[in-house]
Amino acid sequence: MHKGRHLLMDCRNVARTLCLDDRRVLNVMARSAERAGATVVSQVRYKFGHESPPGFTAVVLLDESHCSAHTYADLGLIAMDVFTCGNTNPRDVLRYIQEELDLGDVTITEVGRFSTQEPSSVETYLEREPALAC
Repeated sequence: MHKGRHLLMDCRNVARTLCLDDRRVLNVMARSAERAGATVVSQVRYKFGHESPPGFTAVVLLDESHCSAHTYADLGLIAMDVFTCGNTNPRDVLRYIQEELDLGDVTITEVGRFSTQEPSSVETYLEREPALAC
């Protein structure tokens, strides 16, 4: 059992126009989260490309956690994630997003967050290791 579920999506072969449309993607993520039963708290988007490759980052903050997208327009890539806790299923959010957006070829990795089971010795060791300075 976990306190939350986190979907990590690698989207390839996405249309360049979608990878540049920060407003549309942000609105679809927010609408999809609400359709899945989540509560949207805030939304932010940032278009880049002046000194970096063209694309954007968009984040929808949820009472249940977040949805985000980071695009690489010249490569047709979107790194998207949906993290929810409580009764909101992140796969529902993704399904609603895909009803409105063609995300190309999608690879999904699901990660359980905050396991309710006792951590293994490796996890316990990692928790006690001091953080390294960057």
